[in-house]
Amino acid sequence: MIDIILLISLTLFMVANAMHLVRVIKGPSMPDRAIAFDIIGINLISSMAIISILLKTTAFLEAILIIGILSFIGTIAFSKYIERGVIIERKSDY
Repeated sequence: MIDIILLISLTLFMVANAMHLVRVIKGPSMPDRAIAFDIIGINLISSMAIISILLKTTAFLEAILIIGILSFIGTIAFSKYIERGVIIERKSDY
């Protein structure tokens, strides 16, 4: 019974990822795209956790942590780009 519920939730996460991918491509503004990227990262983490439960393994836990860290750093970099137009500011002393 729990396997069926997990498979249904995994399917719904994949459908949500597809919808957010459309938002990334057709988003009306850059902040909408940043939020969609962040939600895709969260859904990938959740999907990997469900797959880990289904396969009864802990092999995916490190990958879940890495994706979480990369998703956070990507969101910060994208929001900094939206705010300032550059990710890394270089100060020039002439």
